[in-house]
Amino acid sequence: MFMGNLIIESIELYGQDIYYLPRTYVNRDTILGEVENSNFTQALAIRAYVNNVDGWEGQGELLSKFGVRIEDKTTFIFSRAKFTEKVDDNAVLNVEGRPNEGDLIWFPTTKHLFEIQFVEAERPFYQLGKGYVWECQCELFVYADEDLDTGVAEIDAIETAFANSIKLVMDAGGSGDFTVGEEIVGDLYRAAATATIDSGAVDAITITDGGEYYKSALPPTITITGGGGSGATATATISSSGIVTGATITSGGTGYTSVPIVTIDYSPKDSRAEVKSWNSSARELQVINRTGTFNTSETIKGLTSGALWSPESYNTLNNTNTADSIDQNYSFETADDDILDFTEGNPFGSVGSTTDTTI
Repeated sequence: MFMGNLIIESIELYGQDIYYLPRTYVNRDTILGEVENSNFTQALAIRAYVNNVDGWEGQGELLSKFGVRIEDKTTFIFSRAKFTEKVDDNAVLNVEGRPNEGDLIWFPTTKHLFEIQFVEAERPFYQLGKGYVWECQCELFVYADEDLDTGVAEIDAIETAFANSIKLVMDAGGSGDFTVGEEIVGDLYRAAATATIDSGAVDAITITDGGEYYKSALPPTITITGGGGSGATATATISSSGIVTGATITSGGTGYTSVPIVTIDYSPKDSRAEVKSWNSSARELQVINRTGTFNTSETIKGLTSGALWSPESYNTLNNTNTADSIDQNYSFETADDDILDFTEGNPFGSVGSTTDTTI
């Protein structure tokens, strides 16, 4: 116990304040075991000793055929007792009881975000018969569209600055203003329904659009509002092909003087994104963390603001978060038509061309 307390005191005296960010797996490849999507929703304050005080380790900045790669590395050392108290007891770790490879460390002193590459459990002090510290070997984190919602402004700003962003120009005639940071969702695959009433109660619900891609194991919520009454509830019936085929009334409610509004929850397939910015005068909406592709025939709703607008145009290749000198997908896509004729089956010759009738 004496050695453990001595280690804690040493780190408290000579260490640095950092934030530990546990990684949450959102989507993982069950075959290869690779993490396809992850997010970070906690930033837990803890004291750590920075092993290399003279500067970052690693190879520094490297010039490769893919551009400049920065390989700054460092090592953070935690007291095991303090890690349990400050992190493990306040978070759900993928592997409990220790720092995890893949978790992040925010170093406020230099405003760098590091990813844990390896956790050393046997050095130093193992010669005393017990491990007192976790030694985390880290490398500068390379952002790849992870969701950062930790509540620490400096950390969350990394997502806003580096996440792939697209701009949607909205049709005139929408309502409300989107708010920065809120989630938006489209209704392309959403089901719709109407109700009828009798003697102040909801007596029938008719599905007017069955939607698509719903799951029978997780049927959507049906909400009945308005009409002067209350208490009406219903459950959805989903076909094997993912279409809402009916609604079973579980309670007709009371006091309805006019037909209430029936709302069926969004389909799991409906596209979602996070608002980066909204220019109401130009009707320009910039979004990050997009799942799926919005359609010009749907209405997009801000889940916090309630704003309702339909897209007029957008370009998923034009990343508005980077200069054209960095992200050239859009330039390549528009310039290639001047080089190759993609209307032909074989753009490199006449053999196989859709217009060639000589063979």
